[in-house]
Amino acid sequence: MEKIRIAVVGYGNIGKYAAEAIMAAPDMELAGVIRREGAKNQPLSGVKFIGEDTDISTLGRIDVAVLCKPTRQIEEYAKFYLSKGIHTVDSFDIHNEITSLRRNLGEVAGKGKSVAIISAGWDPGSDSVIRALLEAAAPVGITYTNFGPGMSMGHSVVARSKPGVADALSVTIPLGTGIHRRMVYVQLEEGADFTKVSQDIKSDSYFCNDETYINQVTDISALEDKGHGVSMTRKGRSSGSDNQIFNFDMRINNPALTAQVMVSCARACIGLNPGAYTMIEVPMIDLLPGNKEDLIARLV
Repeated sequence: MEKIRIAVVGYGNIGKYAAEAIMAAPDMELAGVIRREGAKNQPLSGVKFIGEDTDISTLGRIDVAVLCKPTRQIEEYAKFYLSKGIHTVDSFDIHNEITSLRRNLGEVAGKGKSVAIISAGWDPGSDSVIRALLEAAAPVGITYTNFGPGMSMGHSVVARSKPGVADALSVTIPLGTGIHRRMVYVQLEEGADFTKVSQDIKSDSYFCNDETYINQVTDISALEDKGHGVSMTRKGRSSGSDNQIFNFDMRINNPALTAQVMVSCARACIGLNPGAYTMIEVPMIDLLPGNKEDLIARLV
């Protein structure tokens, strides 16, 4: 069977793990990595790196582009690849904008006869699948999703993007019942105004709805830890019976899990009709390599 050829777009925390996951997959081939730096400081032997301004045809056939870019850049990048008939997978993480992104990319994907699987990290993403399963098991009830404690990549990227910030780290602290505190550590550029930086961060939509504290530090690298996690509880009713309680818990390396879920979704793109999908719309078996009957015999 011909291997799925995948390009990794972006080579930050998630991109590095995505490349590793692709190279370890039995049914995939890493077509190359597309990043701003191009081939500068070639980090992987035998893997082709090209700049974002380079013609992507130099990588040969690309079936899927795994978009390891900041959330607010995803729509632009996805539309570019989808319009060329290349499937895309992203980890877009602004929950209240997912349905809008799905509509927008679905239109482009339909014209390009391509597939977009959006918000395919671990939350949104694999946790979304767990939430859907728990709601199916207890249709009436409440689910609480508590993140952390751990580094939020999306929030850290946003804090880092503010004028005057040389580097930043945002740590999510769970307070219970789905409420969170954001502890943001910033390393300022010379001459930057800490009060202005704090205001810019707290007013951003990533932070404005949560209790947020900004702390100035001299060295972010001394604090950085990519560990994260989630604790999810649903209490509800099944078949007329009350007090059905479900708990799901995991502790993970944040970018590694995000990358692995995205790469598994890249596999699922191949069997879908053109359009945009979230993970709860994708058959779970399509995320796995191997013969379907063998998978059913082993997992069901």
